[in-house]
Amino acid sequence: MIHFENVSVRYEGDAEPTLRNVDLTVPEGELVLLVGPSGVGKSTLLGAVSGLVPHFTGGTLTGRVTVDGRDTRTHPPRELADLVGTVGQDPSAHFVTDTVEDELAYGMESLGLAPGVMRRRVEETLDLLGLAELRDRPIATLSGGQRQRVAIGSVLTPHPKVLVLDEPTSALDPSAAEDVLAVLQRLVHDLGTTVLLAEHRLERVVQYADQVLLLPEAVMGPPAEIMAVSPVHPPVVALGRVAGWDPLPLTVRDARRRAGELKARLEGRDPAGLLPRPAAPRSRDSRDGAPGFGKGRRGGITLFKRRRARPAPAPATAPLLLTEGLAVRRARVEALRRVDLRVAPGETIALMGRNGAGKSTLLSTLVGMIEPTSGTVRVAGRAPHTTDPRDLIRQVGLVPQEPRDLLYADTVAAECAAADADAGAAPGTCRALVEELLPGVADDTHPRDLSEGQRLALALAVVLTGRPPLLLLDEPTRGLDYAAKARLVARLRTLAVEGHAIVLATHDVELAAELAHRVVIVADGEVVADGPTAEVVVSSPAFSPQVAKILAPRPWLTVEQVEAAL
Repeated sequence: MIHFENVSVRYEGDAEPTLRNVDLTVPEGELVLLVGPSGVGKSTLLGAVSGLVPHFTGGTLTGRVTVDGRDTRTHPPRELADLVGTVGQDPSAHFVTDTVEDELAYGMESLGLAPGVMRRRVEETLDLLGLAELRDRPIATLSGGQRQRVAIGSVLTPHPKVLVLDEPTSALDPSAAEDVLAVLQRLVHDLGTTVLLAEHRLERVVQYADQVLLLPEAVMGPPAEIMAVSPVHPPVVALGRVAGWDPLPLTVRDARRRAGELKARLEGRDPAGLLPRPAAPRSRDSRDGAPGFGKGRRGGITLFKRRRARPAPAPATAPLLLTEGLAVRRARVEALRRVDLRVAPGETIALMGRNGAGKSTLLSTLVGMIEPTSGTVRVAGRAPHTTDPRDLIRQVGLVPQEPRDLLYADTVAAECAAADADAGAAPGTCRALVEELLPGVADDTHPRDLSEGQRLALALAVVLTGRPPLLLLDEPTRGLDYAAKARLVARLRTLAVEGHAIVLATHDVELAAELAHRVVIVADGEVVADGPTAEVVVSSPAFSPQVAKILAPRPWLTVEQVEAAL
């Protein structure tokens, strides 16, 4: 179906080609997973299949790429649209209509399909991706994960023979990601669709792959063989390496079958002593009995019920962030309802929940971008929506889901210089952070030429330059490979030790397991659980990390913990 014949791609100004001498064949009806560190050319290879490289991206492509017999050098993307469906790292960049239903129909309209066919396929796709309730919603009002599902649906409706997907689950909650991957598997197995998929969250996708393509080596083979040599691999593979298992497991089920001996070795060891702890002391009863909720405790997890309760006693440590009875209504949607949240200096909180639960709305409210409908919000004793932004920025910083919203300069160096000036920091402060989080990026690189994960790292460095006491991160690992995520975790742990409070909205259960002291789960705008990370995620099938599933019922969360215990 897809053939690469000695393909190299070099972009203008680059000393080395992004892809070099790639020879491979992708058979029809297979799901091929692309893996490798950030910047090795995964997006470029996908773009070469869809014709975007070099027709829209520029650069020089040598060699030959054919898709079902069509040469992508002589067939621009519009002449491949009936054959190849593409979703890039930034789904919003692909939208051309205003509502969900119109977006799903647009591709079929462009191809001239009959109205009856279009209507049937739109209905099928709405059901397949769980979008039926959103059919009339303006796309601008959707959460990041909901937009990602719409973008995937818009390329499914024309029924292309080839699907090219770049980070398709990066903004999806675990359940939505499973639904999307199940749909892709059905397309591959039942319809013979060929799928090329690049993804950093390998724990979600490697078990679905027929073959894995490792870059930059361009070596393709069965998943088990490639994972045995790949520098990037999911936690289940890392645990297998620590335990000395051969062959390495790819799924939680395979690992559980072989975990008996490992569980015996860990017997009597206490995972609690290896969990992250807040840098500053926090009262154990600081969340009990908050106004507006009755709370029952199960194993340390606070479960919220809709009834009145006595006011909470004063906490031992003054909170850096405090919300009481917070509610936000946007048009006819009640986005947040009676949210009580208390975060002390040195705490790291993971805010979790399904797409559209209200996580991003809560973060936007905490930085004053949205005014509460009722209730109170205090950050360092101030109401964010009434505080001068020039003063508020020194108290709280937000890295949004779309990092380009913070980036406006023409080069990385200019972006860093502006960040130093805005924060009153010594020259070079931001650039040093960029080098720590994103080593090897040249000063003259334009931010738009960075990958999604690289842009996020740059935006994070810009915000960290101001060293705000409260740091808010919305999907901070989107587009990051495991090495970049490890550097991010190390930097955030250092900030927590220094007394910064961190609240991160994330669907990355592995990140929450590694970093968070507490997990707060939000559903339909309400906080439904709040407690220590181990106790919340281990009891949740949706938000439990791979190691916890393998070594249950003991609350081991990460490979790092297991390795330290052994």
